[in-house]
Amino acid sequence: MKPQIRSVALSSFFTVTTLLSSHIAIADDSKNFVWTDGVTTRLEALALLETLNSELLSHDSATLTLDRWCEDHRLASPPARIIAEFVHGADKPLSAEQRQILGISPSEPIRYRQVRLSCGGHVLSEADNWYVPSRLTPEINHMLETSDIAFGRAAQSLKFRRHTLSAKLLWSPLPHNWEIAGTLTKPHDGVPLVVPHHVLQHVAVLTLPDGRPISQVVETYTEEVLDFPQPIAKP
Repeated sequence: MKPQIRSVALSSFFTVTTLLSSHIAIADDSKNFVWTDGVTTRLEALALLETLNSELLSHDSATLTLDRWCEDHRLASPPARIIAEFVHGADKPLSAEQRQILGISPSEPIRYRQVRLSCGGHVLSEADNWYVPSRLTPEINHMLETSDIAFGRAAQSLKFRRHTLSAKLLWSPLPHNWEIAGTLTKPHDGVPLVVPHHVLQHVAVLTLPDGRPISQVVETYTEEVLDFPQPIAKP
């Protein structure tokens, strides 16, 4: 890495670290904050997405992880809490491969839910969830069938474990191999940073403590995980 590129990267890294640790980013319940494009901004966005990715990978419940993300980044007035919006009428058949992953026969009944997980009016995740009713309690099945509760919150008492099958960034603020390309292309400083709707996706299986799978989830995280004012370093 050339000295000037190393200098920009290191300076931006320490700026991001300082901002994240001091919670300079303050948000309210309004939406569509605009970040100004720039090298530092893109490094900040990448650091935040990788932080969320790491949090999701290291905890069993995506719902509770988003609870903390919402609170830490002040996406809603306290107490911050994820709300699930059930998408009525949605249906996606379970494939033979998915049945194998869940360890169920072709005739085993399965349920499908599609929900949007939101906080303070911000839709943070769009989730597909296939679950095995026979491996849940009657109380949990009743909650899932009669309310918009998130699966992770409904099944929390089961102390399930999360096993990630894949995790990928759907959008990278920086180009591929930017760190070894020899140059860091300067973005269009001063214009709004354009972030696509989907930025991160996880595919995971949730299992009971005895190892039996109870659910497969596909979680697609949106640009609204960054929907708070752009971090600004204090002088």
